[in-house]
Amino acid sequence: MNYQELYDLWVEKAAGNEEIAAELAAVRGQDKEIEDRFYRELEFGTAGLRGVLGAGTNRMNVYTVGRATQGYCDYLKAAEAAPSVAIAYDSRHKSTEFAEHAASIFAANGIHVYLYRQLMPTPCLSFAVRYFHCSGGVNVTASHNPSKYNGYKVYGPDGCQITEVAAKDILGRIAETDTFAGVKTVPFAEALEQGTVEYIGQDCIDAYLKAIGGESLLPKDAPRDLKIVYTPLNGAGISCVPDCLNQNGFHNITIPEAQKSPNGDFPTCPYPNPEIRQALDVAIACAEETGAEFVLATDPDCDRVGTAIKAGGEYHLITGNQMGVLLLDYICRMKLESGTMPKDPVAVKTIVTTKLCENVAAHYGVELRNVLTGFKYIGEQIRGLEEIGQEDRFLLGYEESYGYLTCPQVRDKDAVNASLLICEMVCWYKNQGKNLVDGLQEIYEKFGYYTDKVLNFVFEGAAGFQTMQGLMAALRTDPITEAAGFAVESATDYKNDETGLPKSNVMQYQLAGGTVATVRPSGTEPKLKVYLSACGSSAEESAAVVGKLEAFVNGWIEAHK
Repeated sequence: MNYQELYDLWVEKAAGNEEIAAELAAVRGQDKEIEDRFYRELEFGTAGLRGVLGAGTNRMNVYTVGRATQGYCDYLKAAEAAPSVAIAYDSRHKSTEFAEHAASIFAANGIHVYLYRQLMPTPCLSFAVRYFHCSGGVNVTASHNPSKYNGYKVYGPDGCQITEVAAKDILGRIAETDTFAGVKTVPFAEALEQGTVEYIGQDCIDAYLKAIGGESLLPKDAPRDLKIVYTPLNGAGISCVPDCLNQNGFHNITIPEAQKSPNGDFPTCPYPNPEIRQALDVAIACAEETGAEFVLATDPDCDRVGTAIKAGGEYHLITGNQMGVLLLDYICRMKLESGTMPKDPVAVKTIVTTKLCENVAAHYGVELRNVLTGFKYIGEQIRGLEEIGQEDRFLLGYEESYGYLTCPQVRDKDAVNASLLICEMVCWYKNQGKNLVDGLQEIYEKFGYYTDKVLNFVFEGAAGFQTMQGLMAALRTDPITEAAGFAVESATDYKNDETGLPKSNVMQYQLAGGTVATVRPSGTEPKLKVYLSACGSSAEESAAVVGKLEAFVNGWIEAHK
């Protein structure tokens, strides 16, 4: 069917859903709007679904969620005689509705459901899958996307996001499912009464917090007198982060009222991403009022954390690349000092994450493994170590987009885990009369001055999707041999070259002088992302190289879009 025929079908079949029917009626005759809603189905991959809320095949709604859930049910039932799943959700619009709708479908298919009673962080879903020995799990979230988005992330029995193989199998079963007639369901209240759906109790949450507390590295007698401002950005971190910090000796925590309560509109920061300073503005203002030494901000599903450190009278944002390097250095120092460094330690990063951590890892004798973008690949590395009885070798997994993990009982990035370690690290530096900015400067002086920057080019809608596809094709058909005066020494096509990693639509360029440029379409947003990394003898030198490359990239995109 073409997009207009699909629209007509939905008008007919979704007539019983007042909200969807009204939305479809409101766009009648608007060809571009209808095309955008129906030109494709939301892509289902290893990250599940993610898209704008609304009516249509290219939108997040009860029908797209229902069809995906039925496909997942069919996959689970083909694999196991008595499957079970865990479900969590964040503060976004429709999250509770989608979670309960999915639970009703699982129940109708004879699959037992463990459902969090209240919104909970993404890592709590990963933990619950393992805690209850589930066959898989679902988390209803769109992470750090704007408020118009929601998503549906699918997990395997190991607590990782599903593998490429599983995603392909589930996708095939989704394709066989009729959106309107092929989805089994029972009333949610009935499933609860019958016990097919049961709420997750405090025992699981307590076990999770205990596991995270077990990652503590600061000596028990070390001072923990920090003034902290923490913001959950109106999201799911509101209970677990303060509880974890309090249980581990951090009691002076202020939460800005404007960002304390769950709110899917995210009224103080339309783009609730802790990578962006605007998202931290409210918390920084609160820190200035209270005299707090630093700020922690977690995104709506609490799997990413951003930080602002007071140094020289101002609050400095620490980037994801910088925080990962600081954490790796801190973890290694503390484990060596306490005699708990494992034999043959392993850390894992993504291919777009700064090369500076390679120098730090080498200094401490840590094996650093590179994986594709997506924390599922880091989780797979932990699973591989677990399978050979060596999960204690795992020190840290991190990606430049503010995701970190040290607790192997969780298999996704964990802002609760990271918040605890960051607070301890701030204390460790403070007890030496230093701050994280000082620590970062020491690392630069020892291992090289790196500047890392991510460029985001937004291409929305059907036309934007085609533009991104065209830009990636142009990189392959018309190879770049020189960029901003730097010769391209080698180019790696992760879609076609044999890299030892799964195939992925990524191009990476090694330029003269050790500079790296990587290009990939985002898997969760309508963006083309370009990652630039350069090293120099000074911060100014490396920043100048990145500046030249940024100008080159902007010009290339403009000429080829």
